[in-house]
Amino acid sequence: MSASVPVQSTVITPLVTPFTAAGEVDLVAARALFRFTADTTGQLMIAGTTGEFPALDRAERRRLLELALEIAGPEAVMAHTGAPDAHTAAALTRDAVAAGATRIAALTPYYFAATEGELRDYFRRVREAAGEAELYAYLFPERSGIAVGPELFARLTADCGFAGVKLSGSPSVEVAAYRAALPAGFIVYSGSDALLTTVLDAGGAGVVSGCSGALPEPFLELAAAHRAGADADELACLQKRVDRVVALLGPSAGRIKHALIARGLPAGTARMTVGHPDERTAAEIEKLVADIAG
Repeated sequence: MSASVPVQSTVITPLVTPFTAAGEVDLVAARALFRFTADTTGQLMIAGTTGEFPALDRAERRRLLELALEIAGPEAVMAHTGAPDAHTAAALTRDAVAAGATRIAALTPYYFAATEGELRDYFRRVREAAGEAELYAYLFPERSGIAVGPELFARLTADCGFAGVKLSGSPSVEVAAYRAALPAGFIVYSGSDALLTTVLDAGGAGVVSGCSGALPEPFLELAAAHRAGADADELACLQKRVDRVVALLGPSAGRIKHALIARGLPAGTARMTVGHPDERTAAEIEKLVADIAG
């Protein structure tokens, strides 16, 4: 689906990466998770923040992407290829395109500070590596250490050929400001799971929701009701279900994995420190899953 289409999907799911007890990527479990998301939100982001991408090597990222593309097809998959440096990000992007990806998301470089010129060079190199694929910038200053405000991002967009942007952390609530600074039809997603209708009303395309990986139902119900023009009371009722999920699961890959396991899906272990729930929180998550997923 081309960048000229203003909304590709209302809810995109950045999937967790399942690992075996020995710490290896579990492709059998990943297949089950990818199939579940392909059948629910229908949109998969591979090797995003929720997927513990800093702990994945280049070959692992490619294998996971190839599996997602096999299961869901290129129109349903967004490959994250961000890295601390342009050399690595470009190499990951070439891998993704070679695997068949047509939508690429790249986090800004991270850890060290970056000038505007360095950001432009980073994204130009990723853009070149992406070829004909759509390129989405991924802005998450609380994780990357680099803030890219609406005006700076608009300048980068003019030079780097972005199709869209994912706003996470503090920018996730500034969809209207970014939309106002960008060309008509530019695709803006928020990483704030709970703000789905707010994002849509501000001209955004939707949310990239980690919580939807385990409990997609409330997000899809709310999106469908908003699309159908439901009244304020119905939307408020559905919003409460979304808020309950987000309050308990987000933003924590460890809690999302526990919810997946509670609904019978193979989420595996983690490599990174992902915020696994304590005993009390685990019980609350299990009740939440029972209430929503039955």
